[in-house]
Amino acid sequence: MTLWGLAGIPDPGGRQSTGGAPLRDPAHAPGSFPLLSSTRRMAEVHAMNPEHTLGNPFLPTDTDPGILILDGGLATALEARGFDLDDPLWSARLLIEAPDAIRQVHGDFLAAGADCIATVSYQASLQGFGKRGIGRDEGLELLRLATRLAVEARDDFWSVVERRIGRRRPLVAASVGPYGAYLADGSEYTGDYRATEAELYDFHRERWHLFADGPADLLACETIPSRREVGVILQLLRETPRRQAWLSVSCRDAAHLSDGTPVGEVARLCDSVPNLVAVGMNCTKPEFIEPLLRELGRHTGKPLIAYPNAGEDYRAESRTWAPPASPVDWGREARRWIQAGARGVGGCCRVGPREIHALRNSLAI
Repeated sequence: MTLWGLAGIPDPGGRQSTGGAPLRDPAHAPGSFPLLSSTRRMAEVHAMNPEHTLGNPFLPTDTDPGILILDGGLATALEARGFDLDDPLWSARLLIEAPDAIRQVHGDFLAAGADCIATVSYQASLQGFGKRGIGRDEGLELLRLATRLAVEARDDFWSVVERRIGRRRPLVAASVGPYGAYLADGSEYTGDYRATEAELYDFHRERWHLFADGPADLLACETIPSRREVGVILQLLRETPRRQAWLSVSCRDAAHLSDGTPVGEVARLCDSVPNLVAVGMNCTKPEFIEPLLRELGRHTGKPLIAYPNAGEDYRAESRTWAPPASPVDWGREARRWIQAGARGVGGCCRVGPREIHALRNSLAI
């Protein structure tokens, strides 16, 4: 999982990378930027827990202590291509109307340097498709299509030998969005929905098991806003012990999930599930990420991930974003997140291929 320069891979903006050396721990590469000061400590923690070390893509190895670069906002990149996603299905609508565009955007993020791409299924669910008059069988096929498009994009990218220079084979993560994404009312940023734990389990179960049985490398449980829904995700992980996943929560400040649960409480819950390979936060303001990572690190031995939004405020009533006071310097912020313990970094809403390219190049030193 080494982090390298793009070694000549075209930038979406038309520029070429000059390449670069892998991002390494100071113990392995004297004089390099000390971003991976926690690498040896994490390796020691996981050496005592072999079940956590087998095949975990976020863990360092003796020969490869690099950082995994995640992709950005798939919907953001689709909107940049001219698609109107003002729809309860959001980007998942294009599974029906323009699947080729989804495949192309996956390719854009891979060319920008992403080591892992997430499927377009964040807001795709059987219940959401049902509201559009789409039956169960067709809905299941659309969920399968979401994974197939990402796998095809990854395989197409990797089929060009020159693109493999200094790169690891990219991963495909099946995106599992929260119940609030199905509601399409912004409640994934508050956790304020009245579903019981049993109702949340019923909502997630069939989609979860379809992805767990599918060709994705792992599942990405994203923007989970409440402790109750975290508990359901962990239950499903226990039901599928041979399937890896990461858990990423949405946070309202530097210490709490969107529903007010302390992040440390959630971190402790996660340690009991061996096939949960990383924990972190996404679609959270960038200024909260560093303290959140440090707080998570105090309560869990799991690898940490961070892929915030661009710092804008989401207005649920109009489904629009209010711009931040100042733009995010993705390279500078990512270095801070890595120093705070992140093993995977990327972006979420309002973060496109250009930002991921800038993030990767700024770390390739």
